[in-house]
Amino acid sequence: MSEHLITGSGPLLNEEGSLCEPGYALRPPFVYDHDQIAAPAWRVKDWDYYLVSDSSYALALTFSDLGYIGLVSAAVIDLAAPAHTTTSELVLLPMGKMGLPASSETGDIEWSNRRCTVSFRHVGGGRRLTFTMKQFKGEDDLEAELLLDEEPQDSMVIVTPWAENPQAFYYNRKIIGMRARGGFRVGDFFHEFDGSEALGLLDWGRGVWTYDNTWYWGSAMGWQENRVIGFNIGYGFGDTSAASENIMFVDGVGHKLGRLTFGIPQDEEGSYLYMKPWHIVDDEGRLDLTFTPTIDRSDLIDVLHLVVSDQHQVFGTFDGSAVLDDGSILAIDGLRGFAERVHNRY
Repeated sequence: MSEHLITGSGPLLNEEGSLCEPGYALRPPFVYDHDQIAAPAWRVKDWDYYLVSDSSYALALTFSDLGYIGLVSAAVIDLAAPAHTTTSELVLLPMGKMGLPASSETGDIEWSNRRCTVSFRHVGGGRRLTFTMKQFKGEDDLEAELLLDEEPQDSMVIVTPWAENPQAFYYNRKIIGMRARGGFRVGDFFHEFDGSEALGLLDWGRGVWTYDNTWYWGSAMGWQENRVIGFNIGYGFGDTSAASENIMFVDGVGHKLGRLTFGIPQDEEGSYLYMKPWHIVDDEGRLDLTFTPTIDRSDLIDVLHLVVSDQHQVFGTFDGSAVLDDGSILAIDGLRGFAERVHNRY
């Protein structure tokens, strides 16, 4: 199936509140404007999600305004133990007032309450992340200070409608493989991301979602043969007939891929066996990966059975190969990353 590359620019939405041009791009092509959205405020879902990792730890920071509820969340994943801690602060009825910027390239987040302080700022050619949360793990507080820079040339931008609702859409950008420096502290424990190994990604999402969705998303990044490589893979985000969000990155240059499936193993009753190896292949014979899980960062948020997020973000390693745009074969050997299946009702 062909992939539509967006080459123009302008407004994201037309006068009816529907997408002007579904497809994909390597840089943000459109202007996101809340005033153009035809759906009610409680259906708008905006978020910034950062993940920083090295061979020992991963740190995930989420700041989101989901209309009738906001979510400020942090997760520390000990990749060696393996173990994880995820703690979330809920904000009732923010309705677009949490201050998420309309652009992934400009605009900052400054937000705090009695428990959390969030500062995501553009500084020079990078992004400085400051995050604190009281009682993150028992009585221990979390403090994080990070600098992400050396942003790659290409990113993955997807502009996706929903077939069943013309006013629903997903405008998303994934920046994968930024250099990460800094660290985080939980109680007396401190871990440093020294920049020689640690990399970071941004998942920047804006849009109007339908109520009940299941998505699949995976990403990995690291050094192989003195090159920074990474990828973004996923599906389940609305009507992706115009384009998928599957792409390989080599030293910051994108190599677009087609459709794929995650191949999560299941038992005889149909339950997912998240900790068994997954087989991920695309429909063009360009991607063939085995994902070997090491830890399932599962989390369930249930607010009166109305807002539900059942998450399985599984960390592990990817092995296999990808065919790049010039026909050369990229070997993938023990590349660290994650793949997830998330069911949301929100």
